[in-house]
Order: sequence, then C-alpha cells, then structure tokens
Amino acid sequence: MGVIVAVVNQKGGVGKTTSAVNLTAALHENGARVLLCDFDPQANASSGMGVSRRAKRSSYDVIINGIPAEEAIVSTDWGDVIPSTAALAGASIELTGMEGREYVLRGALAPLRERYDYILIDCPPSLELLTLNGLCAADQILIPVQCEYYALEGLSDLMATMRAVKKRLNPGLSIFGVLLTMYDGRTNFSNQVAQEVRRFFPGKVFAAAIPRNVRLAEAPSYGLPALAYDRRSRGTTAYQAVAEEILRNR
Repeated sequence: MGVIVAVVNQKGGVGKTTSAVNLTAALHENGARVLLCDFDPQANASSGMGVSRRAKRSSYDVIINGIPAEEAIVSTDWGDVIPSTAALAGASIELTGMEGREYVLRGALAPLRERYDYILIDCPPSLELLTLNGLCAADQILIPVQCEYYALEGLSDLMATMRAVKKRLNPGLSIFGVLLTMYDGRTNFSNQVAQEVRRFFPGKVFAAAIPRNVRLAEAPSYGLPALAYDRRSRGTTAYQAVAEEILRNR
C-alpha cells in the first residue's frame, strides 16, 4: 500500500511546489510508482509537470463534482498527475456545507493507494480547508523550509495545526521529513538556519539540502522538472539525492 504525503508549508516562496514536482520526477526515475495530486489553485505543479492548466478533469472535479480520482489522472514521462485548475480557488466555500468536509480528498485518493508507492499532495500556501483536506488525506507531511531569516516563522503555527489534526481528525499523521531549500553553504547564515531547523526537528531533516539554483527556477517555464531540463544541474542532483534517501528509508 502506498504512502500519501502532503507537501505543506503555509509560508509562500519556500520551494513547496518545486519540491513536489522534482521529488515526483526523481522518485519516478528511480522506479517508484508516483502520483502528484496538485491541490493548489495556482496549478503551478501541474504546469511544472507539463500538464495544461485547462485540463478536462482536475482535482476540483474530484472533490466537488465527485468524479473518480482515477479519471482525472494524466500520465507524463516524469510521473502521473491529478492536475489543478483555477476553479479550485472556490472549492473551500463549496466544501463548507459538505458532511465530512475535511475527509473529501482522503476518500477520493483511497482507491489509488494500491496503484502507487507514493502519492504526493501539493497543498496551498495557507492553513485553510484545502490544506486541512490534504492533512486529513495524508499519512505523513513533508515540510520544505527556506534557509532564510524568516525560515522558522510560522512553523509553530503549522505544527500547532498538525497537532490539532492529529488529535481530532487524523491520529496517524506524522512527519515524513523536513527539506532545507534555497540553501547556500557558503554563508554562515544558511548554516545557522540549517542547524536551527535540525534542532527544531531532530532526526527529521533530510541530509541533502536543495541549493539556490537558476536551473531549478527556469525549468517550470518550460513545463519540465529540473531533471528533464538540466540533468547535471546542482538542483537536479540535490533532488535525486533526497529521492534516494527516501527510497533507502522506506
């Protein structure tokens, strides 16, 4: 049975979607069966995997219109995707009146567990009903943390939300891992932030850190994961190392 991992951080610009896309591609290249569920109305994960934002079926149709999740899957050379569209922006309001509103995504993804080794959910950069659905659907969460001044700002809020979800809605929820992003090993500051994050999450931080890398930033504009855009880039190498670490420890 596959593991469902919500990629989550309510702070924007931390490399959340970049990590979801590139870990999907790197795990897929290493032979894992991977599905990326784009659950962010911005649909950047979809376009980063080369899937049109005007896809016929999307995560919105799955949770609001009740179509089977399997019917929304788009297969790519770098893994399968349930794409998002701008319509998802209004889903929080539409979910509000539903019974069991926190578990809609969980129920939709449940039939796919046997089909995949990993299902990654790219959650919105906020702590609201869509993200809550991601947390209730997930077995574990992956937290990208930017190696900058405000890195730990908001993490206490995220952990408080996780504890509340764990207590009331999803008792089995745990931390899959914490991923350091935009890391610059040449600066004392990046190293200090990394040390602080490791102290905050003992034993949960991936050994490989994702560097600041122009090729990582360029790849989405071509609708490609970094390993397809520039296999030899430092960003690609880092995500491959994280994927290998995940597969060694599964």
